[in-house]
Amino acid sequence: MAEAEAELAAAARPRRGRRSRSEPRPPGERRAPRAAEAEGDPAARARDICLRLLTGTPRTRKQLADALRKREIPEEVAEEVLSRFEEVGLIDDAAFAAAWVESRHHGRGLARRALAQELRTRGVSGALVEEAVAQLDPEDEAAAARTLVERKLRATAGLERQARLRRLVGMLARRGYAEGLAFRVVREALDAEGESAEELDAWALDEE
Repeated sequence: MAEAEAELAAAARPRRGRRSRSEPRPPGERRAPRAAEAEGDPAARARDICLRLLTGTPRTRKQLADALRKREIPEEVAEEVLSRFEEVGLIDDAAFAAAWVESRHHGRGLARRALAQELRTRGVSGALVEEAVAQLDPEDEAAAARTLVERKLRATAGLERQARLRRLVGMLARRGYAEGLAFRVVREALDAEGESAEELDAWALDEE
């Protein structure tokens, strides 16, 4: 990590004589030798691009490679810089995947299937995806599905049972839940709601 911190510190160090992009260069002024050298060094440009992107949020190797490709960094230079960043721990797809699963499951209630698709889209390898989503066991998913359905039950209260069933199952499906689990959790929630209503009606009749 000491090497990683040194890389970030070097990137954060202000560059002397650097002009704002919006500020026009006076006619006849020559570009500073250091700036010209930096612009002519694709490896330095690649490092600068990666460090700026990583400062905002963690990225996968593929995301950084795509960014370098868009900025026309030669492929062999990009590969060398990205490999170096992996060596010093600035790129860590396994840690990225684990943090992504933790955040998106607890924050959005996403199931393993949806999480795996998001990670693959971001270029995480299949083996690392499987390792990351394995954090969630079937009970974790079922509990998250129940929580999602409980939050949405009231919004569907005026609909017929079958319409509510379809809407709630569709909501779970969009978050990556398997059809069997989705139907089971929704039916249980609707049945429990019906039992509660019947108990309330019975209590009201007893009071009369």
